[in-house]
Amino acid sequence: MKKIYVHPLPVRVWHWVNAAGFVALIVTGLQIRYVGVFDFMPFRAAVQWHNWIGFVLIANFFVWLGFYLFTDKIRVYHPELNPMEHFRGSMRQLQYYGYGLFKGDPNPFHISAYRKFNPVQSMTYQVVMMILVPVQFFTGVVLWDTRMFSGVIEFFGGIRVVDTIHVLIFIFFVSYIIIHAYMGALGHTPSAHYKAMFTGWEEAEETGEARH
Repeated sequence: MKKIYVHPLPVRVWHWVNAAGFVALIVTGLQIRYVGVFDFMPFRAAVQWHNWIGFVLIANFFVWLGFYLFTDKIRVYHPELNPMEHFRGSMRQLQYYGYGLFKGDPNPFHISAYRKFNPVQSMTYQVVMMILVPVQFFTGVVLWDTRMFSGVIEFFGGIRVVDTIHVLIFIFFVSYIIIHAYMGALGHTPSAHYKAMFTGWEEAEETGEARH
């Protein structure tokens, strides 16, 4: 085994703040959405916590964005592959996830310092971080003060439309976190990838160990 440094400190701090924040948003969001079904905390407290945690995560998002925009680490999201190579790599990865994984086949992807995401991960994370997260933050801010943003709400079809988008993405993120946690346990040991998100170092075979 060799160790490869793939998770810089700013990324690790962002990751765990983001993870804790999204779990807290889910808990408070359930309390707000299903009053009388869940009883984690008083409704008013749930709303206040939901709002403040949301603003913390918005700030955290810009920390993540700034780090990747102003360092060469942006290359982990845009490996030097032509579209056809990326497509073929994605197909191999999807075949592994859907079939090969359960047969014990080796992962077709091999990690390196500037290629820590396989083609499926790279595309998924870009959609999540550059589309879904900003939309969720935007709808959350609009719903935070419906009077202030009444014009914006009307422009997008009314509060029911904005709220529906917010809830649908909320449901997606609940599923995403569960799947993400499962995929994180698919290293050479169940805790390997989790440890790497604390230390920054991924363990790999000399030929490059497959990453989930």
